[in-house]
Amino acid sequence: MGLFRRRRQTRAVSHDRPVDRADLEHLENFVRTRRGVEAYIEPRTTVTETTVMLIADDGEWTRRRIDGPDGARRFAHRMAIPVYDVRLMGYPQRMRDFNERRKRRPELY
Repeated sequence: MGLFRRRRQTRAVSHDRPVDRADLEHLENFVRTRRGVEAYIEPRTTVTETTVMLIADDGEWTRRRIDGPDGARRFAHRMAIPVYDVRLMGYPQRMRDFNERRKRRPELY
């Protein structure tokens, strides 16, 4: 019957696509074309791999996959921008304000 047998632990399988060069180019372009950009590392989930969210000083943001937390830190160091762990810091208020403005006036964005 096997009710009390131990199950083998299986690693969670991500159905997400891996990081590619286009993701990094998008992130680099965002940093180059916005002011006051900060990086926020978002942890891996059962659905997606580790992502990095870049947030500009006006609250505009973008999110892309990255090669783990260390990859996000290397990217931020290379681009000379601050990097934070979203689990520790949370998201900045300016991002929520930007989302609210965009919701109220979608024709402007």
